[in-house]
Amino acid sequence: MTHAPAHWAGLSLDRPLVMGILNVTPDSFSDGGKHAATDAIAAGRAMLAAGVDIIDIGGESTRPNAVPVTLDQEIARVQPVIAALAQEGAVISADTRHAATMEAALQAGARIINDVSGLKHDPRAAALVAQAGCPVVLMHMRGTPQTMNCQAHYANLIEDVLAELTATRDGALKAGIRADNIALDPGLGFAKLGPQNISVLRATRRLAALGHPVLIGLSRKKFIGEAGLESDAQKRFPGSLAAGLYALSQGAHILRVHDVAETLQALRVWERLVAVDDDPEP
Repeated sequence: MTHAPAHWAGLSLDRPLVMGILNVTPDSFSDGGKHAATDAIAAGRAMLAAGVDIIDIGGESTRPNAVPVTLDQEIARVQPVIAALAQEGAVISADTRHAATMEAALQAGARIINDVSGLKHDPRAAALVAQAGCPVVLMHMRGTPQTMNCQAHYANLIEDVLAELTATRDGALKAGIRADNIALDPGLGFAKLGPQNISVLRATRRLAALGHPVLIGLSRKKFIGEAGLESDAQKRFPGSLAAGLYALSQGAHILRVHDVAETLQALRVWERLVAVDDDPEP
């Protein structure tokens, strides 16, 4: 395949999609502890009001060296938030590596599974997603959040990432997941350090050439702070936006972001500027 489908998860890809990050966790790198269940629902409603396309809800931090949580904890965090926002019409993505949490999330109203492990962490995950027939985001990652930074060694960074992500995609297809349900994420910040992330981002066109929607998650990440000389993750929106717009110009389809309203405003202007204008010049 060389071209992404026109639709994914019931959403048109004729314009960039914005996925809002909603972490119901105490220890996520940027917004940990900010959203308890009640606050998370309110935050999700604000994203909906701003015009977000997808809300990505997670109950387990996958930042480097994050402490794992039990399945019961993860499910208890996300299930009420997913149920409440799904009832209000939100397109919900469940950010989880665990089949049991995937199942609970889908039952609560989630439509998409977003797995940082590419369905490789839990041996039940691929079959569950195939049986559910739901869209899925497959991300490139090596190891676990506890070990991934030790595995950022590549013979050829871009070739290795593309080959490993292609193998992950092929495994999903073999498990019975439909090709048109698959989106790919290069996993910026996951088993990739510093300038490696910039190099992978520059290869977005090659990733898009695999024929699936490309999701880019770079919002507020450490490499953005390093490139933009900003140590405070809360102050990295300008750098995140610059890198996100670059990714879109290179063929990405979905931006996963913390700053939903601001990103949407920027995208509206960006789309006007890059649109083909048939009006004659004055």
